[in-house]
Amino acid sequence: MKKPKLILSFLALSIVASCGHNSTLQGTSKNVPVKGDIVNTILNDKESFYHIDFPTYPSNDTSLPIGVFDSGIGGLTVLKAIVDYDQNQNSSHQSGSDGILDFNTENFIYLADQANMPYGNYAAVNKEDLLKEHIIKDAQFLMSNKYYSDYNDSSVNTDKKPVKVIVIACNTATAYGKEHIEEFIKKTNSDIKVIGVIDAGVRGVLETITKEENGIIGVLATAGTVSSKGYQNTILQFKDQLGYTGNIEVFSQGGVGIAEAVDEDANYFNKNLKKPRHDYKGPSLDGDLKIDKTLFDIYNFDFDNSKMLCDTKNANDCSILQINDSENYVRFHVVTLLENIRKSKTTNQLKSIILGCTHYPYLTNEINAVLNELYDYKGKDGEYLYRKYMVENIQLVDPAVNTAKELYDYLNQKSLFNPNGNIKQTEFYISVANKENTNTKIDNEGRFPYDYKYGRNAGEIQEYVKMVPFSRANISDDILTRFHTQIPTVYELMQIFNETNDKANLLEKKDKI
Repeated sequence: MKKPKLILSFLALSIVASCGHNSTLQGTSKNVPVKGDIVNTILNDKESFYHIDFPTYPSNDTSLPIGVFDSGIGGLTVLKAIVDYDQNQNSSHQSGSDGILDFNTENFIYLADQANMPYGNYAAVNKEDLLKEHIIKDAQFLMSNKYYSDYNDSSVNTDKKPVKVIVIACNTATAYGKEHIEEFIKKTNSDIKVIGVIDAGVRGVLETITKEENGIIGVLATAGTVSSKGYQNTILQFKDQLGYTGNIEVFSQGGVGIAEAVDEDANYFNKNLKKPRHDYKGPSLDGDLKIDKTLFDIYNFDFDNSKMLCDTKNANDCSILQINDSENYVRFHVVTLLENIRKSKTTNQLKSIILGCTHYPYLTNEINAVLNELYDYKGKDGEYLYRKYMVENIQLVDPAVNTAKELYDYLNQKSLFNPNGNIKQTEFYISVANKENTNTKIDNEGRFPYDYKYGRNAGEIQEYVKMVPFSRANISDDILTRFHTQIPTVYELMQIFNETNDKANLLEKKDKI
């Protein structure tokens, strides 16, 4: 099958100028860091790149787009659930599918903060304040009118529409930042709803069990989401509120490396490697995320094509072992989750798993495959090792569907549906490292090195990144192939945006799919 092609956007300043949507507006004090609080800067510093004039903000304007953001491209699975949603009659808003997409007359603005991802690692290095600053900046972008045409653009475009609702399509951002965004929006006096995926995911998982039933709910999420206890606390809270009387236990596993491999973060995945490297950050034979050699038969890692990197030819003799494949990351973390349950001596069984990271729905086939293997795995004594601790058909709960429902219900209750919009006007943006900011450190691939990314401090307000349209310059062929096969409706919207919208500033047309 021919690989999908997303049109590559280039910038010609003369053409951009003729389009009439560029401004000479520069970043914060020409990217000299300004000490302060990002919320105060947005609200009060009129000279700042991040300032928004909220007294003129068009609140409750039905024609505005819906904003969706994530730490990377994983949140596109949430956007997929929203744009594919058809549970209501479009004419009457009564329950029941009518064959017409429920959000067909809405348009969306999607942001992937790829340059600063993964968000799940900030808590581990005690940089929650920096993470919250990134999250507020994400909201600021959706509410502002500014963006850059591409990586090399020196001047800011100011023709992007603000949004009427913000959907946080990132579990970690929801856990650490939803309340902060809501507090920020309250200060702006703009009536903008913020919807997060955690509450939606918990409602979805509780629907998989009866109110009197005993069982284990698994949470597979980023390390940051797990450490926040956002899902665990919300499950216990909703359990009591909704009158669940059964013995429900929650076991969580921080899936370090899964989302990073999906997003092709070089610290966790590099398809060009043939041997271990020094800057690897994932599970290994030593450290807190320990690959247990006694569980090799259970992990069942795929060593072909450098999907595992070992310092010897024989895997059993490795003194250095690194995971270099998204499915192998899944294998490590799902096995670890079941091992933790088994060792707990619980009398309950794992019945459902919340996919607590937006990247994980890309890997549902791989997760199910590992669960099936574990259900059938026999130990040395010939007995099934895990059947006592898991049901045969574990339900994987994607919070995205419940997020779509919450968004629909809100727009309906507030009469905010756009009667004249067009979903084909959806826009896609991604953050890239700002090479014009002399304070930033950027590697040969144009990315922030790990130590710099997590070594920055909150309160130094500057443009670390530029928000630019999706293009072949910032999305790889492998990722595009995944989009094409797994989120086809969203992929089609990307193509339309890239081919027809002057925000992409195309100088040439490449082959269509």
